[in-house]
Order: sequence, then structure tokens, then C-alpha cells
Amino acid sequence: MDKETIGTVLSVAKQWWLKVNTKPIRTGTLDGATFPHIIKVQYVVDGKTYIKRKWIGAGKPVPAVGSNLKVLYSAEKPSKAKILY
Repeated sequence: MDKETIGTVLSVAKQWWLKVNTKPIRTGTLDGATFPHIIKVQYVVDGKTYIKRKWIGAGKPVPAVGSNLKVLYSAEKPSKAKILY
């Protein structure tokens, strides 16, 4: 990854189908359950807009919609990027 830019979080989606239990004994279906998230980040390189998704594990803090994140991208192929969070 050669260059960096700032990207904006467009959406945060909770993955309801992948439940992670945090308690050994539960009293209800969602008691102690946490869920991973997928964020969608938009960034601009040379006037062209790109969208990249990132998976965030269960229990990790999730950025708010509209917040800015650092994006590293390849100078030859800007669609190849890495979101730093």
C-alpha cells in the first residue's frame, strides 16, 4: 500500500446470523450475545469514488456513520485498499 487518504463511513450493518455467546450459561436467547459488524467506507482517489467493506469482530468498538477513517491504497490500482481501524 503506497498512498493514504481519508474515507467516510457510509453504513454499519450488524451480522445477526453470526451470534457470539459471551456467557457460559444463558437465561435467554440473546443473553450475553454479541454480533460482528460490517462497515462500508467510501474514499476518493483522483476524482473517482471507491467503496470498500471491512469486517469488525464481535465485541470490538464500531465507528459511527459519517466518521472518518484512514484508508491505505495502491497507487497502481486504487480499488485495492486497506481500511485502518
